[in-house]
Amino acid sequence: EVQLAESGGGLVQPGGSLRLSCAASGFPFSDTGMNWIRQAPGKELEWLLGITGSGIVTANTEAVKGRFTISRDNAKNMLYLQMTNLKSEDTAMYYCEELAYGNRGRGTQVTVSS
Repeated sequence: EVQLAESGGGLVQPGGSLRLSCAASGFPFSDTGMNWIRQAPGKELEWLLGITGSGIVTANTEAVKGRFTISRDNAKNMLYLQMTNLKSEDTAMYYCEELAYGNRGRGTQVTVSS
């Protein structure tokens, strides 16, 4: 059974940083591309960044370019999203997604507010 569990979200002030984590199991993690996506209230899902099984970043959207970094630790079956210089418009539920079967976790809430 595929399991994805995001963590690390919370309330942060504008300009602050957070590191999200995604613990993965139930599929060949090191062979599987992963994505971070988000959904803000009342908006559609937004793809942010992708990374191949070997750690190559596939692309990143302009909205987070230069501020968010995706990485992974295949030895620990972990995916990460380092977020810096956070803005109010980054407020959303953040999900990790595996590309073997298309599953997503339950998400972790990030709120950027003063």
